[in-house]
Amino acid sequence: MDLLNTRNKELRFIETCILTSQPFVVDNTNPSLKERAKYIAIAKANKFKVTGYYFQSKLSDAIERNNQRCGKEKIPEIGIRGTFKKLDLPSYSEGFDELYYVTTENNEFTIKPWSDEV
Repeated sequence: MDLLNTRNKELRFIETCILTSQPFVVDNTNPSLKERAKYIAIAKANKFKVTGYYFQSKLSDAIERNNQRCGKEKIPEIGIRGTFKKLDLPSYSEGFDELYYVTTENNEFTIKPWSDEV
């Protein structure tokens, strides 16, 4: 969405990728099962592999990172809290072919295979 700005452009982009068999990445905050389901369904219906990356989500960390932003990049805290309330941990049962758990420490990412014990 950072590049495309609207859901209509996002959908057209995904449709183009499907028509041309081009893999694509959905880099959105998709906290709920419902929000992820639409992307997973489109990908699966078109025989694309679905890989998910769950970034460790601690409300206090998200607020702290956001407070370092300026201008349009800074999100009202109520928006962060509202998104956090909608958070459903992902699951293979949603249709993921691969699923990973990502943590950050000192601006370094650590990626581990998904475990239901996160």
